[in-house]
Amino acid sequence: MLSTGALRAHLLAARLAGVVATAREESLRSYRLFAARDPRVLIGIDPVGAWRQRDLVGLMAEKCGVSADPRCTEGRDVIDPERTLVALDAFAERIGTAAQRGAAVLLGTGHPHRLLGFYAALADALSAAGCTVLTPAQGHSVDITTRFGLRTYNLDYVRGVALVREPGPARPGCATGTHTHSPLPVRTVLAAAAEAGGPLPELVVGDHGWVCGAGQLGFEAIGLADTDDPALFVGEAEGAVSVVVPLDDAVRSDYYRPLTRYVLNRACLSQ
Repeated sequence: MLSTGALRAHLLAARLAGVVATAREESLRSYRLFAARDPRVLIGIDPVGAWRQRDLVGLMAEKCGVSADPRCTEGRDVIDPERTLVALDAFAERIGTAAQRGAAVLLGTGHPHRLLGFYAALADALSAAGCTVLTPAQGHSVDITTRFGLRTYNLDYVRGVALVREPGPARPGCATGTHTHSPLPVRTVLAAAAEAGGPLPELVVGDHGWVCGAGQLGFEAIGLADTDDPALFVGEAEGAVSVVVPLDDAVRSDYYRPLTRYVLNRACLSQ
């Protein structure tokens, strides 16, 4: 069992919390774009409130522990590890509740190179507990606007976790996928599930557009987010998203393994 103290120390040592790699300038840019309702930063959330940039700075200070001083415009962001731990406990509680109900769950990531292992371990544990891990729309195409123009990607699943890849041959089970913030993949998946008459998820687990897109459509959604992704925290503040765990979402993939052990233990799913 990984203690809270040991996990706190790991969060700081791995820079998942504390001083993180995310630049303050990049976070402030995201807040400005969100305030301007730029869809690249809204990533599926349709905010109810006005959410000016200064409102977002205040929200992110509350949710993540970043500086609330608008005059702080340079350097690295800071995530309070205590906030991460509290959110991880709430995240684990939702996972545990889903396991107890044998719920249908959907897991998806826009960070397959970093977070696939974290979500895949959750998918394995939930499946072993009797949950249905959904995999609709496998192989479907999704057109996503990127900085390089409109690109077509294919939906795929690796160990029960949805992701998108560029078209072309890929080895079965290959973890290589594309980084994306878009909510279009989860919308495609949910639409396909509905059209097939199959079960819809009672819980969606992931990041970026997977959480925001599902939460905006009324599905219970929980996930991870960095300080430059205000949409998830706005969704949480407005009730569209259930739980958001603040942490650096782009460190080495093996650095998330202690978080996996902690969440599964808290959810009573340790194997």
